[in-house]
Amino acid sequence: MLAHALLSHRNILMTLCAACALTALACQDNQDDPSDQGTDAPAADMSATVDMPEAADEPDMKPGEDMRPELDMKPAVEPDMKPAYVYPAPDSWGPNRGPGLPQMSFTQDQLYQNCAYLDGNEKDKDHHNLVVMYDGYVLMPWAHEGQVGGLTFFDMSDPCNPTKAGENWSNNMRETHSIGFARRGDKRYAVVKGIESVFMGGIQFWDITDTSQPEVVTNLNLEGFFYPDAYKRVTLSVFWQGRYVYGAGSLNGVYVVDALDPSAPEQVNQYVFEPLMQTGQVHAVGNLLITTTAEGRRAVLLDISDPTNPMPIPGGDFQIKDGEGVPLEAYFSNMANGHIFFARKEGGGGLIIYDIRDPENPTFAGEYHSDGNGGYVFVKDDHAFVGESSRAVLYDVSDYQDIKEVARFELQGDLDTITPLGNLAVLSVDDKADANQASAIAPWTTDPDTTAPHVQWVYPNDGDSNLATTSRFGLMFNEMVDVGSAFEGSLRLYRSDAATPDAGRVEILVSTQENIVNVSPTEPLEPNTSYTLEVLANGIIDYSGNALTEAQTYTFTTGN
Repeated sequence: MLAHALLSHRNILMTLCAACALTALACQDNQDDPSDQGTDAPAADMSATVDMPEAADEPDMKPGEDMRPELDMKPAVEPDMKPAYVYPAPDSWGPNRGPGLPQMSFTQDQLYQNCAYLDGNEKDKDHHNLVVMYDGYVLMPWAHEGQVGGLTFFDMSDPCNPTKAGENWSNNMRETHSIGFARRGDKRYAVVKGIESVFMGGIQFWDITDTSQPEVVTNLNLEGFFYPDAYKRVTLSVFWQGRYVYGAGSLNGVYVVDALDPSAPEQVNQYVFEPLMQTGQVHAVGNLLITTTAEGRRAVLLDISDPTNPMPIPGGDFQIKDGEGVPLEAYFSNMANGHIFFARKEGGGGLIIYDIRDPENPTFAGEYHSDGNGGYVFVKDDHAFVGESSRAVLYDVSDYQDIKEVARFELQGDLDTITPLGNLAVLSVDDKADANQASAIAPWTTDPDTTAPHVQWVYPNDGDSNLATTSRFGLMFNEMVDVGSAFEGSLRLYRSDAATPDAGRVEILVSTQENIVNVSPTEPLEPNTSYTLEVLANGIIDYSGNALTEAQTYTFTTGN
């Protein structure tokens, strides 16, 4: 055995020596002819062999073969491999800069009575509409239907003595009935309506990263804009979903704007209805775009599974009718619980409600007929807040078949808007206001809001299959939710077959507007693949700071 081992080592040594000699000879040849370096010269003749006795049972070896044990020399992590993604905790989004809404109680005598007013700067023409909460502050966009407007943030620690926390104005902002939000990296943005001249207008983007000093980023003029008539060829509302902003352009239809970079937005499409429709309000919920008329009798549901190419949904173009089947005009609309709430205008005020959870079969769900004149409507939990021009009205809508009027609010001027914020309401007039009193704060219920937000409807529906790979997913809550609390941490989208959510993560953009949260993948999904959308507990909060208490999970499957 010892002789055999020595012979084996001798054979290996002699083979290595022969290989080295041949290599040296090849190197000498190259040195003798420098012109051969770096060219495709013929390889040196390696066929020379050394006559050596062959050992029994020795494995076949080629000259120069390395017989050392093979070692795994690869680095622990490939240089081009990204580290595994780990979702942040669902409550790691904050905190907000502002204090939020106070947990304050009111007496019965204080209910429905104005205790404070909100006003913009010296440019404010007392033309106000909705308010929302952003970064812990009340955000009030104010603007005339022509030009000049701004954004003002209020600290509501004492709701009957609000203080300004930030403000700026623009000569190119016009009356806005909606405001959308998005986050890009460490920057935060808002979109409102814009105007530069009679023939130039559309939408306007603001940088609101620093709420103490919001700044206009850019104006985007949209095709067909024409101002002199405030209803016919102008932008009447906006909705920001992920990468895209949808604008209701009245007779110009629906604009689709690529706003991935809010400093350089681009109009990528314009959907014009046939016959023409005076599009007033627009909402995007996942793959569904809800469009309704301003001062009209029509609503149209569009498929936006391809977000840049809205398509009609069979059965989704319908007339607004009362319980007797009579078509009636509505002034504006809003969304809650998979239903459209129309603020009735023709023949009085009140509400008309349609169930659109099956977009191919919208159905009448309920109504209330008042002696008012419809304006704008917002829904929180089981209550609807409707501006009716001469007053604002609070309705109990816990039973759509038995809607009840609860209370009325008063404010000098054309009182078209009332927005719920916790146990407070903000009343706003857009004409004939007393100076510096176009918005007022009034309690509408005695106790602070302690009810947690929850998802009322998701679209596409849970369990839907054969979805487009460009799908987005929309969640509709029972009330407006905090914009910052909806992020990739309180929400997760991942492949259902992954070992963990982290391993199957799908990168998303999360956008929130009022009570609607949209989840938009940044890249197309894989075909024929199941995905899970999780809404985690203790993540998303409402305006009063109440967090979602129960996690909810939905599954969807793509098609080819």
